[in-house]
Amino acid sequence: MSTSGILLCALFLDAVLGEPTWLWSRLRHPAVVMGNLIGWADKTFNKGATLRLKGALVMLTLAFLALLLGALLAKFGWLIEMLIAAILIAQKSLMDHVGAVATALRSSTQSGRNAVAMIVGRDTAEMEDPAIARSAIESAAENFSDGVIAPAFWFLIGGLPGLLLYKITNTADSMIGYRTPRHEKFGWAAARFDDLLNLIPARLSALLIAIPMGFAKHMSDIRIEAKLHVSPNAGWPEAAMARVLDVALSGPRSYGGALREFPFVNAKGRKTLGANDIEAACRALWVTWGVFAALVFALWLFGF
Repeated sequence: MSTSGILLCALFLDAVLGEPTWLWSRLRHPAVVMGNLIGWADKTFNKGATLRLKGALVMLTLAFLALLLGALLAKFGWLIEMLIAAILIAQKSLMDHVGAVATALRSSTQSGRNAVAMIVGRDTAEMEDPAIARSAIESAAENFSDGVIAPAFWFLIGGLPGLLLYKITNTADSMIGYRTPRHEKFGWAAARFDDLLNLIPARLSALLIAIPMGFAKHMSDIRIEAKLHVSPNAGWPEAAMARVLDVALSGPRSYGGALREFPFVNAKGRKTLGANDIEAACRALWVTWGVFAALVFALWLFGF
């Protein structure tokens, strides 16, 4: 079966099953295994001098192991490739987690805070409803790029080795790629490599989000807005989502008790957000998923 055909099956398998609790309560999820490996490397090598060099060598080793494992697993045939791709693409689980924030927010502000704390890294203890909704929508847009489009893109480009290379890099960035005293040097290579691998998928995500909502003509505005974001890539899907919903995203938020004055993306958009806006974002991303699946289907028809 062609790479695009395998990916198409994986997309639909993930959309139907997501992350079945009965399975991952008995087995270790591949992402957990990756996280444990990266955590061990961080604990073992992130000490002493030449931390940037050590971090780069760790990232190089992780990348090599991912490529090697992907090549070995691919030899078992297309069914194994499809199952692994479905496991590592996260559309349904992302929508479930984000949708849970809307459900919780309808119950109470505190419930919304508790739910959104599960999917964002910023301080949530004093968030009000608009900030909760904004955080959930931003997470949905960014993680749609990181968790759906990017792994699918690299699977199309490099098969299972390309997918595993992306996932180990993205996992490393999420664990050690922060500009903190502990990880600024050691995690530098992981952060920069993740930026590189997400360069095309983030922009593709923005286009895919914009197209079905009739906002493709605003891509120039989305490009300008994306540059306001602290991340070179996350701003693209967030800027597209902000335009689609006509809301303001990003803006000031607190990390570790310190308020950081980030600019708003689509600052003229509505700032009073709630559970309905979170659900609107989820609907938009399901439509976007459908457009991407149709694109993959077209690639399959043409034998890619």
